[in-house]
Amino acid sequence: LNQAREARLFILDTMNQTISSSRPEVSRYAPRMYKITIDPDKIGSVIGTGGKTIRSIIDETKTTIDIDNDGTVLIGSPDEEAARKAVKIIEELTKDVEVGGIYTGKVMRLMSFGAFVEILPGKEGLVHISELADYRVDKVEDVVKVGDEITVQVTEIDNMGRVNLSRRAVLNKLSQIPGAGVKDSLSEDYPFRKQREVHSSRHPRPSRNKQRY
Repeated sequence: LNQAREARLFILDTMNQTISSSRPEVSRYAPRMYKITIDPDKIGSVIGTGGKTIRSIIDETKTTIDIDNDGTVLIGSPDEEAARKAVKIIEELTKDVEVGGIYTGKVMRLMSFGAFVEILPGKEGLVHISELADYRVDKVEDVVKVGDEITVQVTEIDNMGRVNLSRRAVLNKLSQIPGAGVKDSLSEDYPFRKQREVHSSRHPRPSRNKQRY
């Protein structure tokens, strides 16, 4: 196995040297190999149960993917765009969620207390109902539905690894920048939702305690 790995790396280095020295402009369809390194502990995220995830990437991008135990990933394809797409998918699968990071994710589930949003492949967080907008929200479904893409900020990762998200934090940040706005699937409806809420919230309402999951 070590010899096979060394041979692959030697071929990769030789190809890179040959391409860079003899062909300043390489055809988009010339054979290419890309090498990236991932955390060995996250190899399982790329492979998936029974190899389901890696087969899906190969089928979608029409590339070859070889992963070594040290986290070295070799991606081969005659199509540069396809290879780069495979690289991006793998990087997304192995990326860590960061507190303070801003992500655009898909709404996966709705609960009475908030919405679960997938911000990275296989990684979900909770947007509490009080964090869905910068105005009071009575029902989660008044703002989002399953399948919506919304922009959120990671506000906390607790000691159990649960991710808490806020769309309100993003809206508040952007409100301080002239002409800035959230670019997600709620963007067009947002001003109208806010206007409706302002007209219907003239009387103070009791505060709502946050629920955790």
